[in-house]
Amino acid sequence: MTKKMTPLRVPVTQGLKDIYAMDMHLPYQAACDGRFSVTAFGRLAAAISVVRTALVQKNAQIPDAVATLDTAIGVLLAVRSRGDATGQWEINADERPVVLAGIEAAEACIGVLDVALLAQTAALLQEQLAQE
Repeated sequence: MTKKMTPLRVPVTQGLKDIYAMDMHLPYQAACDGRFSVTAFGRLAAAISVVRTALVQKNAQIPDAVATLDTAIGVLLAVRSRGDATGQWEINADERPVVLAGIEAAEACIGVLDVALLAQTAALLQEQLAQE
């Protein structure tokens, strides 16, 4: 009789949490300081999108997390549209609380995920983006 092998779940370490936090907070701070760029936008949007998509894939039952992340992603899509159209990358003052709420939700939820799921999700999103 063969034992069924369950996938190894490697919890997200504090170091990985810190990397995600830097990928979200540093671009956000740059946006608040008038130093936002397409590169900073990409890091922020990617980090939030990876956590959101991984939460959905895992079917994590964290109240309001996905809705909060979806709202932040909606704002970031508007920022992207403006940035692409004008070359000016900024998060307006009225948009900042929504984006910050998304960052905080992503940070709060990342601990329920695992390293492999985050890596797979990031690769999936990069592949989808390349096909656009």
